[in-house]
Amino acid sequence: MEYFDSIVQPLKRMHKRQLITQVLNFCMIAASALMIWKSLMVFTGSESPIVVVLSGSMEPAFRRGDLLFLHQSDSEFRVGEIVVFKIEGKDIPIVHRILEIHEKPNGEVDMLTKGDANAAHDSFGIYAPNQQWLSRKHIIGRVKGFLPYVGYATIMMNDFPQLKFAFLIVLGIFVITTKE
Repeated sequence: MEYFDSIVQPLKRMHKRQLITQVLNFCMIAASALMIWKSLMVFTGSESPIVVVLSGSMEPAFRRGDLLFLHQSDSEFRVGEIVVFKIEGKDIPIVHRILEIHEKPNGEVDMLTKGDANAAHDSFGIYAPNQQWLSRKHIIGRVKGFLPYVGYATIMMNDFPQLKFAFLIVLGIFVITTKE
């Protein structure tokens, strides 16, 4: 309880104007983060320009917790290229390597993917029921770079939701109580 009082006391001593200024600063930080994310979406052409590897299916290329940078382009896909795709009915994007490409007579391309550490390709259990191939509409982006283990904070916050809320509360209190 003492710890909570030590956080609340500075808030009580603030003038209304100072408190409003701090709340507005917090809102500006949140708006700036959103603008950066939207700018990255426009620059990369991807709905999700940054993703975190959540499983070990792509080891040794990528490990759990690696932060991947994506780019989406209209260029042709190549066998061996690592893509991030989303399957209908599943919320989490999947990072796997293109194993096969089949070009249709109309020019569209179908792809079969597989995780480097997986025994079988993705039409066995990863894709939606009765889906054998991926099309361009499933692809979120192509992997262009990565930072190892940087995404572990995201994994921890997903695995332990209380940690996420605690982090947001501490961040909010820090922004509001900081006088500069």
